[in-house]
Order: sequence, then C-alpha cells, then structure tokens
Amino acid sequence: MPAKRVPGMNKTIAQRLMLFLCTGLLVNCAAMTPPQPNDPDFAPVSLAAMQAPPPNPGGIYQPSHGLGLFADRRATRVGDVINVLLTEKTVSKKSSGTSVSKEGSMDFNDGALLGVVPSLGAYSLLSNIGQTRDFSGAADSDQSNSLEGSIAVTVAEVLPNGLLRVRGEKWLTLNTGDEFIRLKGLIRPEDIAPDNSISSTRLADARISYSGRGSLANANKMGWLSKFFNSPVWPF
Repeated sequence: MPAKRVPGMNKTIAQRLMLFLCTGLLVNCAAMTPPQPNDPDFAPVSLAAMQAPPPNPGGIYQPSHGLGLFADRRATRVGDVINVLLTEKTVSKKSSGTSVSKEGSMDFNDGALLGVVPSLGAYSLLSNIGQTRDFSGAADSDQSNSLEGSIAVTVAEVLPNGLLRVRGEKWLTLNTGDEFIRLKGLIRPEDIAPDNSISSTRLADARISYSGRGSLANANKMGWLSKFFNSPVWPF
C-alpha cells in the first residue's frame, strides 16, 4: 500500500532548504567584508581622554602634563605615541615516522599414516600458510613567518598596575589596493627606550595583523560560493 503524501511536506522541506542556503550565504558574505580604517579596536583615543587633569588650587603638586627636568620624556599617559619595532619571526618544524612489520608462516606436513602417505588423488596434503604485514607512515610539517617594520601606536589606557594598553594601525594606499598593519597589546613602561620605541617581542597579549584589500588581495581569496562549500555550514 503506497504511503500517504502529507500535504505541504515538500513545501516545508523546500523552505527549510532555502533558509539554510540563505543563512550560509549571509555568513560567507559577512566574512568577505573587507576591513575598514578606524576600527574601534585600533582607532586612536578620543580627545577627551587626552585632556590634562584639572588644576588643584592650593596644592603644591599639580597633576599636569608638564615635562620632567631630570628624566626623559617617555610615554606614560593616555594619548602618548610609542614606536613599535616589528621584529616578529617564528619557525616551527615537526616530523614523525612510523613503521610496523610482521611475518608469520605455518607448515602442515603430509606425514605417513600406517606407513602410507595419504593423498587426495593427485593432490598431496602438504600445505603452507604464510602471512606478511607491513605498514609505513611519515609526516613532515615546516612553517616559518617573518614580519619586519615599524608602526606608531598610542596609549589607550593606563592600567592600575602601571601597564600601558596600546593600539594603532597603519594604512598604505597602493596603485591596486590598500595594505594595513594593526597592532594592540600591553607593555611595561620600563621596556620603553629613551626614544619612545619598543620591540614588538616585548608586547604582552599582542594582536598583530598584516593584510590588505583591493584587486591583489581579492585575487588570493576564494569566491563566496567556494567559501560556502568549504565552510562548516556545508554538511557534506
């Protein structure tokens, strides 16, 4: 007896499939949005945060932005500029190998039975069983990255323990697109050189990104449909 066709079932399945496809396309389209300048996570601090504290009438010490007479002017306040020297270099290498081998053999002799060698017609009962197993596997991984240059960042926040939270970005406009460097992290005032420079290897919780947008950057990216079929949203 043929099964009864539930009215509207095919329509519901088609709607769910369409919703599933649209969701995947929206996710991949959102991922393809090129980065924009002045991202809030890397944008300069506001002018209000760089204002000097109000004077304290009657006090000997005035918490202003004055210069020290016996010390170098280093970045210690919100809005100060620090030059970060990018000296990033990472090298990783890993290799592994596995080899397994096993052999086995078994012989059955056609011994005599009551002085007569038994046989089945023209065939002897002599048999020999042999088995050989061999497995070999190898893996090798080698990766290296290098980033050199410099970027000027600003102090966005002074933490209670004295650490400085810095952030900034640098955009370079080329003939066929833009390239940018973004950086943020935590530094110690003691690690800042007299010329207000610091190595990027001394940044804690560092986030460094180097990328671009334009025709050259788009040529190295997959299309939205290829990204959809290679994303976790695609179940097959």
